[in-house]
Amino acid sequence: MMMTALRSRLAVSLGLSLALGAFAPVAFAQPHQQVLSDAEQYKGEALKLLERLVNIDSGSGYVPGLTQVGDIAIDELQKLGATIEKVPNSDGTQHILATLKGTGKAKILLMAHMDTVFKEGSAAERPFHIKNGRAYGPGVMDDKGGIVAGIYALKVLKNLDFKNYAQITFLLDASEETGSDAATDLIKKTAKAHDVTLNLEPGRPADGLVVWRKGSATALVEVKGKASHAGVAPELGRNAAMEAAHQILQLGKLGDAEKKTTINFTVIKAGDRTNVIPDQASAKADVRAAVPEEFDRIEKDLARVSQDKLIADTEVTTSLKRGLPPMPQTAESDRLMAMAQGIYGELGRKLTEEGSGGAADASLSAGVGTPTLDGFGIVGGNIHTPEEYAEVESVVPRIYLLSRMIMELAGR
Repeated sequence: MMMTALRSRLAVSLGLSLALGAFAPVAFAQPHQQVLSDAEQYKGEALKLLERLVNIDSGSGYVPGLTQVGDIAIDELQKLGATIEKVPNSDGTQHILATLKGTGKAKILLMAHMDTVFKEGSAAERPFHIKNGRAYGPGVMDDKGGIVAGIYALKVLKNLDFKNYAQITFLLDASEETGSDAATDLIKKTAKAHDVTLNLEPGRPADGLVVWRKGSATALVEVKGKASHAGVAPELGRNAAMEAAHQILQLGKLGDAEKKTTINFTVIKAGDRTNVIPDQASAKADVRAAVPEEFDRIEKDLARVSQDKLIADTEVTTSLKRGLPPMPQTAESDRLMAMAQGIYGELGRKLTEEGSGGAADASLSAGVGTPTLDGFGIVGGNIHTPEEYAEVESVVPRIYLLSRMIMELAGR
């Protein structure tokens, strides 16, 4: 765990910010001219790399596309002198660990993911293109923009011959969108061995970084009924679909807006013939919570409330499968945010401090006690939709931010 020099530097950064006072003007340093110049010079190259990656289908579990994306990233990282380790995933894909060794003391972990939520064929249907200052295409900001930001920040550091770190590890997850035991174990193990984690999920639309994230879980409701002819003798059946609908309506109210807890039913299955009363039904809900205790409450309330049934003699069972844990805002994430604010201020820009209902690998890093800050990728919006975009003019400031953040964390 980070207890010495790096944590002290973060504390000093926060202390200086607080010493300025809530209403005092903040005087930012001038930009690091070589970092800024290199970031500007690399803009065109970065967009070309982004285009190559976006035009490859790499939905979760799609081995050919994820292999191709991984090979491109490996080639770029090996040019920077990184050693490469491939870690098998359960679905046949591979996670990538790229390691750079330096001469300093800090161990810094960068994370991004190669998989997207888009099906095979999406790249051909909606290839990379730029319109009105925005780049479009499947996964352009989530998270291929993050991969590009990481690679080009490391290129900037190489140009500076900057090695004042013990180690920089760039972890590329092949299954962030769906999660996997292999990825979870790899991230936890790797994060524990580092002093700090910068996650390269996309920058938020308001040009911000993410200091907290909700955790995720899946609620499952299963109903057993009794089949019967839907026209001749429906009264002899016990309609599992109707009972499932009743459960969805009442269990869908278990969220708590004040605690940022949501439950949204998204998958429903029942029956396969219109003339038969269905004897089986199931429903799944996406559950998000900002604190772990809310998952415990939801699990208990699912079991309790589901006993209020609409149709007698049906059997209702519920369960909750936990996914990624919440990433809480902490004093350490506040210190990292203060450091990032100071760096962005060098460009005359301001970062917004944000939270997210979306779970991410950053939660796993934070969960093992490694100070973590998220959202260092290219800024974009409309995540997980066909209209997903990345702001072209965010490429340079985001490469600058990540490069300088690594330099400051390394103690230059």
